[in-house]
Amino acid sequence: MSLEEQVCTLCVMDTSDPNITFDENGVCNHWKEATEKLEKGWLPNENGQKLLEESAAEIRQAGTGKEYDCIIGVSGGIDSSYLLHVAVKLMKLSPLVVHVDAGWNSEIAVQNIEKLVKKLDLDLFTYVVNWEEMKDLQLAFLKSSVANQDIPQDHSFFAKLYEFAESKKIRYVITGSNLTSESILPSSWGYDASDSIHIKDIHKKFGKKKLKTYPMMGFIKSKIYWNYINKMNVISPLNWIDYNKNEAIEFLMKEYGWKFYGGKHHESKWTKFFQAYYLPKKFGFDKRKAHLSSMIVAGQITREEALEELKRPLYKEEELADDMNFISEKLGISLDEFKKLIELPNKDYSAYKNYQSRMQFLKKLKAKFFGKK
Repeated sequence: MSLEEQVCTLCVMDTSDPNITFDENGVCNHWKEATEKLEKGWLPNENGQKLLEESAAEIRQAGTGKEYDCIIGVSGGIDSSYLLHVAVKLMKLSPLVVHVDAGWNSEIAVQNIEKLVKKLDLDLFTYVVNWEEMKDLQLAFLKSSVANQDIPQDHSFFAKLYEFAESKKIRYVITGSNLTSESILPSSWGYDASDSIHIKDIHKKFGKKKLKTYPMMGFIKSKIYWNYINKMNVISPLNWIDYNKNEAIEFLMKEYGWKFYGGKHHESKWTKFFQAYYLPKKFGFDKRKAHLSSMIVAGQITREEALEELKRPLYKEEELADDMNFISEKLGISLDEFKKLIELPNKDYSAYKNYQSRMQFLKKLKAKFFGKK
């Protein structure tokens, strides 16, 4: 590590985040912010149990006489899989389970979903994104050379989930987001996948096909309609229990025959490549640092254990070669073309149109009328 580089003395976040700051003791801003988030939002105690029970009762009451009282999006990953167990077994809910297949599912992820849904006796609705459109948009993002290459996939997930909820008149979205593994994520490493203005501008510049059926949610729909008019209540119950990702893996394997796929969000073949190769190689961002640091703040692993984990290679050489061949072939380009796209000069999110000015205006309105910043 060069003299310019610095690692937090309490977690493993470092100057690969260009916006990181340190105090006189070498403690980073992420540690302090995550500590505050956990103190306020993670309640693995009686208060959390009370919130879990009250929310469950409210959701069941609102769903009286309906086929489903809430909706849950699943990927086959740890968080959404364990969330299904919590929703059904602890909260006694009747969720509509939705999976959006954007073309990058691993076989393990699909099998995990099937096992959970079958054992919990739940209805599963799967929406398959038009691959030709998805492929064109994914290639457009590669050509744009921005950091967040997961936006085409993530945007379709959320857009379709909310569409399903609206069509079924469901007002409660149960999400697997949790502070124990996600309290830290530098803004420079990723940004809002709901920005349709950003997506459309990149596709206009680099895409070749019309996005006729690709699930898209505009600014008014995503930030105003679903938040303030046809209000969706987003519930994150994993923040109200003693949720430990490593323990959850063991539990899911034992109780449901669930299988681990190797890393956070590696249930998607594209996300695995994006997080384990594209981001570290091209931008110097290793998302394991944020994930592990979040777990350190939550007291679930030690800093020493995290440092040891970071010594492990992100990819085995042979596995990387296989994945790159698979992805380039699936995208319909040669391996050389794929490598050249990765080697394009890096671009910032701001190099393309986005909804930041609209978000700032919306913030001002919220502050004026609701006293919220």
